Amino acid sequence: MHRLSRNVRDEYLSLVKKFPLTSIRGESELKQAQKVMDDILKMPRLKKGAVEYLDALSDLVMAYENTHHTIPAPSDADLLRHLMDARGISQSELHTATGIAVSTISEILSGRRRFSKDGIAKLSAYFKLDKGTFAANF
Repeated sequence: MHRLSRNVRDEYLSLVKKFPLTSIRGESELKQAQKVMDDILKMPRLKKGAVEYLDALSDLVMAYENTHHTIPAPSDADLLRHLMDARGISQSELHTATGIAVSTISEILSGRRRFSKDGIAKLSAYFKLDKGTFAANF
């Protein structure tokens, strides 16, 4: 069990009394929780009790959003384009670094081709990302 000092516990419990830490059951409760989090984050200096409370409340918000506000995986083209833009590299530079043909890279970026298993292995190694990042649409 996680123990809190008296001062931390008192601050934490005062926040719980204002907005109890219970499962979020709808959009109205979600908005209220987000407002409470925003208000806490506006405090000039967060004390340990507020940090503990904020951590717990953000877990509840995340659990609700993961269930009710899922974000679809980006297309292969969008993902590759984003990664290339973030690195500031061209198709030919990606080809040189990975050995993936420029024509294959171009086809992926245009949406005419999807990642292959071999391409996923090369891209995950180059961008230092888990293979699952590229395999979401596989």
